[in-house]
Amino acid sequence: MHPAWGFVGRAGELSRLAEFVSGEGGRGLVIGGVAGIGKTRLLREALKSLDRSEFKVLAATATIATSSLPFGGLAHVLPPMQPAGLSQAGLVRWAIDALLEDANTAKVVLAVDDAHLLDPLSAALVYFVARSGMARVFASVRTGETVPDPIRALWTEELAERVDLAPLTESETGALLAEVLGGQVDSGSVGRLWRLSEGNALLLRELVMAAHARAEISESYGIWRWTGAPPMAPSLTEVVDTRIGNLQPDIRAVVEFVAHGEPIGLPLLTQATDARAVERAEELQLIRVVPEGRRVTVRLAHPLYGEVVRRRSPLTRAHRQLATLAELVEKAGAKRRDDLLRVAVWRLDSNTVDNPLPLLGACQQAFASFDMPLACRLGQAALDADREGRFDIAESVAIIMMFADRPDEGLAILDRAESLITDDAQRARWLASRGITTYWGMGDLKSPERLAAGASGLAAPRDRAWVQGVETIMRTHRNDQEGAHAVGLEVLDCAEATPGSKALAGSALSHLRAARGEPLRTLREVAEYQADSAQWRDDTPYFQLALEVARNTAMILAGDLDAVQATIAAEFSGLADAGDFSLGSGMLALVEAQAARLSGNVESAARLARQSLSRLASGQIFAGHAAAELAHALALAGDPAAEEAMADADRLHRQTVAILYPDLERARVWVRAGLGDIDGAVSLLHELIARLTADGFAAYEVFAQHDLVRLGFASEATDRLTELATSVQGALAAPAARHAQAAATNDGCALLAVAEEFAGLGMNLYAAEAAAIAVQALRHQRSPQASTALDRLAALRDLCPAAITPSLLTPKSTLTARERQIARLAAAGVPSKQIAEQIFLSPRTVDNHLLRIYVKLGVNGRAGLAAALRALASPDLQ
Repeated sequence: MHPAWGFVGRAGELSRLAEFVSGEGGRGLVIGGVAGIGKTRLLREALKSLDRSEFKVLAATATIATSSLPFGGLAHVLPPMQPAGLSQAGLVRWAIDALLEDANTAKVVLAVDDAHLLDPLSAALVYFVARSGMARVFASVRTGETVPDPIRALWTEELAERVDLAPLTESETGALLAEVLGGQVDSGSVGRLWRLSEGNALLLRELVMAAHARAEISESYGIWRWTGAPPMAPSLTEVVDTRIGNLQPDIRAVVEFVAHGEPIGLPLLTQATDARAVERAEELQLIRVVPEGRRVTVRLAHPLYGEVVRRRSPLTRAHRQLATLAELVEKAGAKRRDDLLRVAVWRLDSNTVDNPLPLLGACQQAFASFDMPLACRLGQAALDADREGRFDIAESVAIIMMFADRPDEGLAILDRAESLITDDAQRARWLASRGITTYWGMGDLKSPERLAAGASGLAAPRDRAWVQGVETIMRTHRNDQEGAHAVGLEVLDCAEATPGSKALAGSALSHLRAARGEPLRTLREVAEYQADSAQWRDDTPYFQLALEVARNTAMILAGDLDAVQATIAAEFSGLADAGDFSLGSGMLALVEAQAARLSGNVESAARLARQSLSRLASGQIFAGHAAAELAHALALAGDPAAEEAMADADRLHRQTVAILYPDLERARVWVRAGLGDIDGAVSLLHELIARLTADGFAAYEVFAQHDLVRLGFASEATDRLTELATSVQGALAAPAARHAQAAATNDGCALLAVAEEFAGLGMNLYAAEAAAIAVQALRHQRSPQASTALDRLAALRDLCPAAITPSLLTPKSTLTARERQIARLAAAGVPSKQIAEQIFLSPRTVDNHLLRIYVKLGVNGRAGLAAALRALASPDLQ
């Protein structure tokens, strides 16, 4: 980890400070904010930027130790010895003279950090200097502290403007963490650290330093992740203690109850504590009382208060308070949906559990919200508390272990639970859970056959359908299309099948339909299954994954990038990220990476693919797919690391998700193309297309055939793409066919029209590639549209600046070194005469060079030069 913490954000505040210093603002600026928000750092950065030949900078820091000493706060900028026998007014005049001494023509800047701690004489001096205009005053004050009247008068009398710093935003927090850790940071980790620190830079620093010391921040595939509970190092505890202070017993009781139970209803809190103490805790800004609909809930004023208070609370008192909370909610009837979960956690933490069934219910509720650590904790507690050997507890906990990337533990629990089975319904659950664990958790390709054999022994169609729903998705992922259709249709035709069984089988068949050319139908079907999810979500929340896989595949194959963004913003995404559900959040990061690649933002695609890979690498399912997506994005950017990523993809890919092979093989094609082996890439494409044709994966074939066009072999793909455009649903097939036709006939105007189509879909890389070929065609035809095409290509290249593909690199007009030099200067607006003087040529020679440049680049004059140069991808022409 980098030892130094950089300065990010605050651009607006820094700009404001610069304006005041330069004389364009008022006479001063006061920066307000809570402790640790960044006031001192902002002040320091602003002073660092000043030209010391123009400004005389006087910087001082007030402290508690100097607050009672005359001029103690300004001791750093005043002479060490004060004249004896002067009145206070005389001392102020002496101090002013001392400050302005040797200033000469330089502008004087007086900067005081923590000005709320200034002694009376120093505060009066700062006020007088600001009022007289002898110097520009900049100061920081802490929100909530008593401020000397002269300092307060700076903004109340409008001698200085006051600006209160807001907390760092989540994106600013991410930027700061990336700088400190020296690499990209997982978005879930950024979100957790941002929420815990509430955008306070000091608290963020302490959190990261403590977590790093405990080795709870680690790097995987270039992505830093934070795991574990909030680390409460002594330094961090001290920071929080300065805010909480020494609390009276009744107020401490309020804070402790809220720490154990937040969010807690206000009536419940006043029952457990004293109402006046609650009011006082709110006045002291220790708690927040927030109306939420018809309820009023109470939370701690800062998330870290709870960590400190809970760890400081004696164990016996904590147990008593937790048990009290549980009893009060149970007495009130546990009316809210999450009351079951809260009471179970309180009972568990207070050692007052007397029944494992509430723990099981709470465990399932935590799993339904994808809070995997809590679900595992409650599930294990339910298993430990079960003295009767209940099958439902064992089966539920086992499947949770599977989705928490602990399949070995889940399988062991299931094997022990087989003896607890009492009926076919339980047998069906056991078969399905064991099959899920062995297939996706252990990579056992024979699991579908074992499921089929087990299902044949179940008498009730409802029970068979449950097992067959799982079998359908297994066979789909194994790319056993015939078997998947046979089993899946049997489930969908079964009148007794549950909504969950039908959703599972139906989403698997919908996945296949998307691959075969009907992604829009898939999206409609998934939406219908989603509408019925209330009937199965609480019992089998992991079925949601099947819907998400089908939906994600369909969105990408349909070329619907807007739908991807809507999915990322949906409830499942937030739950998966917040709940540390690596499989779900990793899968969503993967589809977001695919969308970013299609949009031409290959740098963002690589970042998201790395994030996906770091989350999925501990499991057996989609890690290879994520590595392939990383390889694809890196290859499009010309990054040699694409080869290593492709090797990771081959190592991590499992045949249990063989259906994903099109993405894996397309990545391999582009890695080969990135190495300059276009013939090898095309050969791989031909192999892939033959395989896709045999499997009937028409939607994937559109992408593969279009890759032929992008690699310069449009004539080979034209007829097939034209055929596919009549049958494959989605946004890509038709413009891909037109792209092939236009490229094969070298029709520049048609290529430019195709570029606009792709741009309208948000597929900017495809648009730029079409525009690049249009430029070449129009130049060759000496068309007046060449200049328009160049302008459009330049604009599109700005949207995908990191992309380097054969279409963007072929063939460019070659400029000599001297022509490149002249072109750059002319594009920057330098007149010919000045260019001539700079490079020791005559103006006529410069103009002759420019004429040749215009012909080579296909532009009509200087106005088109900038766009033409920007459109060229070669680094030496940037």
